[in-house]
Amino acid sequence: MQKNEGFVSDFEVDSQDLHLQSKTRQLRLLEGARISTTALALLCGITVLGVSADTLSVYTTTNLPGDFWLPLWPDEFNLRPTVALVAGSAFVVVSNIVSLLCSKVRFIRHNTPVHTPVTFAAPLVGLAAAIIAIVFFYAVNASNTVDTLLSWTCRWTAVSMSQKPHFGTLCRESRAGVILAILLIPIELAALVLAGWQMKVERHTTAYNQARKGSPVA
Repeated sequence: MQKNEGFVSDFEVDSQDLHLQSKTRQLRLLEGARISTTALALLCGITVLGVSADTLSVYTTTNLPGDFWLPLWPDEFNLRPTVALVAGSAFVVVSNIVSLLCSKVRFIRHNTPVHTPVTFAAPLVGLAAAIIAIVFFYAVNASNTVDTLLSWTCRWTAVSMSQKPHFGTLCRESRAGVILAILLIPIELAALVLAGWQMKVERHTTAYNQARKGSPVA
């Protein structure tokens, strides 16, 4: 049987061994599903990072001194919810890039002591980062006394502006960042479940293949 790329190529499959064939097919499906889910999480993380960082950048460049006769932003302003999204999405992006590298870079992919733990740890880190960012965002954004980028820009979204800050655009960016950050939670959870399932099947297949060849089981 022709060998396939990835760790599944490490298993010798006897054409008569239907059980081993079934497990290696399952490993290929799990690997493909996990990589696809990881790539989706990476795209969502990059988008959240991009829109959240952009809103912070616009605020920084348009925040005028307090004595300006027509300030665009309030004196009491809380940036922490948006900063939480930036930090959380940055962790998501890094963890998913590491996960994809472990699946695609040959010398890492075939190094089981490195590949297997990272494959499981990366979505776990991404999931934790997404949950912490969203919990912190809503905990701070729930205040009725201090405005945030989301509450302030969406309050003035109907105001037409010919130049920055364009509150309508910032409101949409802020909402998109929050929605995608929420979606990251089930996506990272799915990647974590797939990684755990893949790890279990991989260990079973390795042990079965070694026992079948009469070698000691690791």
